[in-house]
Amino acid sequence: MKRRLLITAALAALFCGASAAQAPAPGARTVKLIVGFPPGQATDIVARLLADNLRAVTGDNYVVENRPGQGGSLALGQLAKSPADGSVMMLAHMSALATNPHMYKSVPYDTLKDFEPVGLVGDLPFVLVANPTVPAKNLAELIQHAKANPDKLTNASSGNGTVSHLAMEELKRAAGLKITHVPYQGSARGLTDVMAGNVSIALETAAAVLPHVQSGKLQLIGAGSAVRLGGALAGPTLAEQGLPKFNAVTWLMLTYPAGTPKALVAKTYGALMQVTRAPEFEQRMTGLGLLPRSSASPEEAQAYLRSEFASWGEVVKRSGVTLE
Repeated sequence: MKRRLLITAALAALFCGASAAQAPAPGARTVKLIVGFPPGQATDIVARLLADNLRAVTGDNYVVENRPGQGGSLALGQLAKSPADGSVMMLAHMSALATNPHMYKSVPYDTLKDFEPVGLVGDLPFVLVANPTVPAKNLAELIQHAKANPDKLTNASSGNGTVSHLAMEELKRAAGLKITHVPYQGSARGLTDVMAGNVSIALETAAAVLPHVQSGKLQLIGAGSAVRLGGALAGPTLAEQGLPKFNAVTWLMLTYPAGTPKALVAKTYGALMQVTRAPEFEQRMTGLGLLPRSSASPEEAQAYLRSEFASWGEVVKRSGVTLE
């Protein structure tokens, strides 16, 4: 009975503390933070963590709103039409901003005209893995095996036009490999077939592959990030292994609608830096398989967005992928 009372008291304190933390301060604004994916996915989890911490820093009340569809493009379309008064912002995914406009026949926004970036929040690195029966423990061995067996290997992706698909096509092009693409609806199904031996390899997010590499069900080949990852995913990156220009990372960026006052953008940028540079926030992000990252200024974020838009446009063009 005593133990039950202690647990009940602890839970009560936890929920009371959470309610107090979320209660808006007198005169606080309510800010809608849009996410282009369903609850529970990586971008949504990061958005909710960000909202809680921005609330603590600014005193404003941040409410996360999920608007899934078209890989985040429907949500961006909503943002583009929102008031430019600081009441609506979005934690935007790289695909929606930089790849979808080149791939879909129509999206309801213009990436380069409709948004006012605040800054980057982090990177979600992709990792190349293989079924353990594939005779390759690094990129050189995989390339050698693939070239000796053209069109016999297969690669899973989380769907046509996703980063796991486009980046893998870039890898195959750069290395001169003939590997058959097998698209799935999401990473879980594809990785399940790689582990079962029905598909040879996959390029998926670090968060998705980590537990399977730890269990030995997947063989690590290398990370697509510019920096080495840690723990079970430690080892030379794919760039270090012979593909110096290869980059398989998707980023998250906080952005307002175009026309939002520069002073408000700068103020939000300051709050974002205060949140993302806190050790506790960095630890939580790393635990989610996301590499914390920031922009030197909103202007730098805008320049980076323009660069990525052009770069991924070339990737999509080379892939030949178009979607309705």
